[in-house]
Amino acid sequence: MRDELAFTWEGRPGRVVFGAGSLQHLEREVQALGARRALVLCGPRQRTAAAAIAARLGSRAVGVFDRAAMHVPIEVARQARALAAQSGADCAVALGGGSTIGLGKAIALESGLPILAIPTTCAGSEMTPIHGITEAGRKTTGRDARVLPRCVIYDPDLLESLPAPLAVTSGMNAIAHAAEGLYAEDGNPVLDLMAEEGIRAVAAALPQLARGTGPGQAGARAGALYGAWLCGTVLGSAAMGLHHKLCHTLGGSFDLPHAGTHTVMLPHTLAYNASHAPRAMARIARALGAPAAPQALFELQRATGAPTALRDLGMPEPGLDRVAELAVQAPYPNPRPLDRAALRALLQRAYEGAPPQPDA
Repeated sequence: MRDELAFTWEGRPGRVVFGAGSLQHLEREVQALGARRALVLCGPRQRTAAAAIAARLGSRAVGVFDRAAMHVPIEVARQARALAAQSGADCAVALGGGSTIGLGKAIALESGLPILAIPTTCAGSEMTPIHGITEAGRKTTGRDARVLPRCVIYDPDLLESLPAPLAVTSGMNAIAHAAEGLYAEDGNPVLDLMAEEGIRAVAAALPQLARGTGPGQAGARAGALYGAWLCGTVLGSAAMGLHHKLCHTLGGSFDLPHAGTHTVMLPHTLAYNASHAPRAMARIARALGAPAAPQALFELQRATGAPTALRDLGMPEPGLDRVAELAVQAPYPNPRPLDRAALRALLQRAYEGAPPQPDA
């Protein structure tokens, strides 16, 4: 258990422009980066929106790369890196969720290109120096200051077209970032404040966003993005633990949806760590207005229609053994030591959609 009053604080550089309609500042922010040849990144479904951004930038845009994919496959990263080099890009504008921002990071890791991120989900990846690449069914992650976006434009209006189920799962993903920061060995009191407030803000918004993300939900969209910013900042400054290890293994090895996997796993990983991180659990429970954090998150899943079972995400049951084995082979720091049998039981409960079982 870490000493709450002995810590090191290192602020992460970066500029945040937050508020409804803040996309109007895009040209100003690109100019502030000194960029003259921006490559716009997006996933296939956001090609039209990305083309509109390129049109806004006019001569400052060199094109659109629209093949961002979950878990950043190495082949896609190579294609994007090649296009950035061929076009002489001096900036990447990443429009989308964690997949697109992760692609921008893959380019920046190799070239040092500055990233301007425009999140359209509540993932929080835009506030972290964490990068990841998937190759041959295995996801490898790391931290590097070069991949932290130099500027982030948070415009809640851009979430109007976000499907409600994705709004919910991306919000749960953000909560996971903050939850692990609360029991990280390198955490500190400042991050604890951010984590608790971030969890509170996202959790308060999710029931409203589950009913739709349209014009009548402006306050909920802003609250969710505000919380995601805080939660992402926590993840960017603290070590990841068991939860992220399992989710990275599940996603990279079995191509499961990133946000959905975080959503399903979170109550179970918190239950696993509950007895070894009581102060963290108390803060999470307080943010949720509930007596017990794992159970409260499980109930939030069900109340918002979020997935609760890995099998519903396409996870093959025989693969659970492999996930448990990979988790103990290269573990992340975690308050409770990793026990393969206990992890395998945890994964089975998550597979079936059973309630979390503390201290199991």
